[in-house]
Amino acid sequence: MDMDMKEKRIHSAHCALRVAYGVVPIVAGLDKFTNLLVDWRMYLSPVFERLLPVSPTTFMHLVGVIEIAVGLAVLTVATRAGAYVAAAWLVCIAINIVTSGQHLDVAVRDLVMAVGAYTLARLEEARECEPAHGGQLKQAGATT
Repeated sequence: MDMDMKEKRIHSAHCALRVAYGVVPIVAGLDKFTNLLVDWRMYLSPVFERLLPVSPTTFMHLVGVIEIAVGLAVLTVATRAGAYVAAAWLVCIAINIVTSGQHLDVAVRDLVMAVGAYTLARLEEARECEPAHGGQLKQAGATT
């Protein structure tokens, strides 16, 4: 396979992950304020709920703000950082769900999604180190 075809395939995978991990957190974050998709509080473990210094609704609103910020980061110039935060965030959500003893299927899905977010972050790192025009490396902060 020639390099152009390989690069196109990697680029299309990167773009698909970037859109998914950008748009989905924004939609889920916005829904924390409306509960149109689901009442998100049902996924909050009683163990963690007792530890909260705020109401579950207020907590979900804070979660929504963070998710929106992560989605925007992934879609803009902070893709790598946003993807790593999304991966860690999804693992934390899965841990929360497992401690509730319910919705274990959702916990498994969140762990799989965490792997996808990690993959996006790693692809972004690889793209940052690819040879750019003239054989120079595309690195954050590099001068041309």
